[in-house]
Amino acid sequence: MRQVAAVAVFAAALIAASAAARAEGDPEAGKQVFKKCHACHNIGEGAHNSVGPVLNGVVGRKAGVYPDYHYSDANEHSGITWDVATLKKYLKDPQAVVPHTKMMFPGLPKDKDIDNVIAYLQTFGPDGKPVTPAK
Repeated sequence: MRQVAAVAVFAAALIAASAAARAEGDPEAGKQVFKKCHACHNIGEGAHNSVGPVLNGVVGRKAGVYPDYHYSDANEHSGITWDVATLKKYLKDPQAVVPHTKMMFPGLPKDKDIDNVIAYLQTFGPDGKPVTPAK
């Protein structure tokens, strides 16, 4: 009985942690915001590296590791894992989070736009296929 209770507690904690790791934005609104990102980044099935790397599965991925993309030394050696909190800071002011990054984007000024675009990014798995975000 203790094992069943322990498993139930662990499962509840895992679900809560998963939900906490989700952006609080609207993926549909984020799709519109992503148009600003699309000039340099691709996402979805068939996405390819462009000026910037593919963003499939970016939430939870270590910085500087997407295959066949030439990252700046600053990004590649940043030690960052792109979790929601780090992405929020980075999308607000990329140069402040990764000084000397080659990403010249000035940042998104509105927190709501940042939440929305992160929620949109989370709708794509590492293979570019759609995933249903946990609520």
